[in-house]
Amino acid sequence: MKVYTKGGDKGKTSLIGGKRVNKGNLRVEAYGTTDEINAQVGLSICEVRELKNSEELVAELIEVQNYLFDCGTDLANVSDEMPFMINKDHIAWLEERIDKYTEELPKIERFILPGGNKASCSLHVARTVTRRAERVCATLIKEEEEISSHAFKFLNRLSDYFFVVARLANVLGEEEEHFYERSQIVFH
Repeated sequence: MKVYTKGGDKGKTSLIGGKRVNKGNLRVEAYGTTDEINAQVGLSICEVRELKNSEELVAELIEVQNYLFDCGTDLANVSDEMPFMINKDHIAWLEERIDKYTEELPKIERFILPGGNKASCSLHVARTVTRRAERVCATLIKEEEEISSHAFKFLNRLSDYFFVVARLANVLGEEEEHFYERSQIVFH
């Protein structure tokens, strides 16, 4: 199999289901941004591996990468014949992980600044890229393009997940978190 197909040389690409669209299409932007998240998670894994007791988090992040591939597939899917891959179980899995880590992490009342060790910083970048993917999907929905509601919810939970695991990376690396100086109490 060749890596290049030449099919996109005129600025078009195929969605799942055969529809050809411009490479600047919002749907292409949505699944392309999801691919960008996946690449950022790969970089984050390299950084997380350097932390003590990080094996469980590394395995979990690899699982997230697989889910991101599924999510990107769902966002590219305009076929009536191919079922979506992300479902409510994936969202529940993220929620369970978020709740578990939130219980284990030091309590916070104010916004934190993205930072700390390299792993935490890398995970915060994954969080912000995920938020961008959410915005693209929200625009798609606004323009009445049908997308998988589970994929959209998955991205929403995923950005929260990256927030808590970025905090976890600082704990694993024994790094102190820094709070936004002018933050009011926002978490109760």
